[in-house]
Amino acid sequence: MFRPALSLGLLFSTAALAQTPPAPAPATPAAPTAAEVQASNAQINAVLPPAQAAMKAHVMFLASDAMRGRDAGSSEFDIAAQYVASQFYAAGLRPAGDDGSYLQRVPLIKVGPADMGKLALNGQPLTFGQEYLPGVNPASAQTTLAAPVVYVGYGVSSPSRDDYAGLDVRGKIVAVVRGAPDGLDSEEAAHFSGLPTKAAIAKAKGAVGVIALQTPEAAARMPMSKAVATAQPTSVTWAEADGKGHIMGDGVPTLATLSAAGAEKLFAGSGTTWARAATALEGKGKFRGIALKPRLDVAIRTTTTPLPSYNVAGILPGSDPTVAPETVVLSAHLDHVGVGSPNAKGDTIYNGAMDNAVGIASLIEEAKRFKAAGKAPRRSILFLAVTAEEKGLVGSDYFAHNPTIAGVIPGGRMVADVNLDMPIITYKFTDVIAFGAARSTLGDIVKRAAAQAGASFSPDPMPEMALFVRSDHYRFVQQGVPSVFLWPGTSGPGKAAVDAFFANNYHKPSDEVVQGPPIDWESGERFINVNYQIARDIADAPQRPAWNKGDFFGTLYNGYGAK
Repeated sequence: MFRPALSLGLLFSTAALAQTPPAPAPATPAAPTAAEVQASNAQINAVLPPAQAAMKAHVMFLASDAMRGRDAGSSEFDIAAQYVASQFYAAGLRPAGDDGSYLQRVPLIKVGPADMGKLALNGQPLTFGQEYLPGVNPASAQTTLAAPVVYVGYGVSSPSRDDYAGLDVRGKIVAVVRGAPDGLDSEEAAHFSGLPTKAAIAKAKGAVGVIALQTPEAAARMPMSKAVATAQPTSVTWAEADGKGHIMGDGVPTLATLSAAGAEKLFAGSGTTWARAATALEGKGKFRGIALKPRLDVAIRTTTTPLPSYNVAGILPGSDPTVAPETVVLSAHLDHVGVGSPNAKGDTIYNGAMDNAVGIASLIEEAKRFKAAGKAPRRSILFLAVTAEEKGLVGSDYFAHNPTIAGVIPGGRMVADVNLDMPIITYKFTDVIAFGAARSTLGDIVKRAAAQAGASFSPDPMPEMALFVRSDHYRFVQQGVPSVFLWPGTSGPGKAAVDAFFANNYHKPSDEVVQGPPIDWESGERFINVNYQIARDIADAPQRPAWNKGDFFGTLYNGYGAK
């Protein structure tokens, strides 16, 4: 599961520009004893019923040390992709990738700042690392702009709030604050919080770029001089057909982040200070943006490095010619985070068993259920294993922009996405959760299908985490496709199990086939059965899925049924 940055929040940071002393090498941990190795092997190779063993076998391969964490762009990820392709073939799916294969080439690229860049206000240079950090423009190696700046607060534009009201930002740079105002639905707030959304809104308003402003409160927690050394060195996107990098969210480039000190200089002559403006942002009065006085000169250079990878796509053609082009996508991410810092045992491989080898295993075994049923669904079903979820939902974004369905199913188009990401199966679940279920007719289908499979349906138990916008289904939402993200529910022992996984194993080397609490393969089999029933019911339903009328995301992205 993708974990957004939570510190200063730089989308494209400059850690590579400032060298810090290396951390001292950790003490070499003691090697496991022979008895410990034997006990682990006994747990790994314990005899299971055939259906559970089949699921576990996929996880044993995908989460093995040999796969080195399945980092997108690595040779180990490519091996994992070939494995999934072979399993799709064995399940009876037809190729839905490039050139008659199961693989869709995804032209990932790493992007980062080439140097410190240059920023100036009315010709007066700002100081790198103290007053600004440069952004990047994936679409251009060199970006030079000189334009007035308009402050638009959180940069929200919606029916209930418009931070651009009364402002003309055409041909200008907009200055925004990360985050979202109070009072919004948690999922809508998460949507508006990200710089890609703010940059997309700015583009729609006619702006040429975005800068982010650090609040005095954020500066007190993390001064920019320290953030230089702690932020991520690069980001990942994908290349358009012309070779230019895609700007995630389809917005204008994020040109820089100004520190609180840099923002004070930006507000010079505006009739207020940045400190007062930042404080007013949290007030109860109506927000009013400001056309600022200084002209901002920006010169940034961006480096790009190819990081080719693959999505894996297999399709089950629908049996009803009238609705077969209406394709239901079942998605799960194949990548994890690779190799990183050692844990106390000296383990550096982040195996990603639960996140998300279990999801991929569920996808494969679900495909086999359709073959075993002997009856094709009415609508077509695309089984999709995507790359680079952990790098920002990048592989799913590429597929959503470049779907391959029409090359296999004439007139094929996506009508729903059901996403599997990190189903936590360390307990006997009795209910299921479908994040996003309340937003479309998929919710009712999931409820009925879960009941048929012997599970109850529960609402989102953790709305504050805004999981609806944090996994691959969200990239389909952004193309107007009704989508849900499935998890075993948190009733009974579920909440404690979820809390334990996040505390002990999430994005850690301990997320392995053998972990504590242990994976319950019987629950895994049951989760597959529930997912199969949900996919079957969506594909066989009399009507295609539709957004609920007036739903925020359905309306925003012109989804079927929302207006």
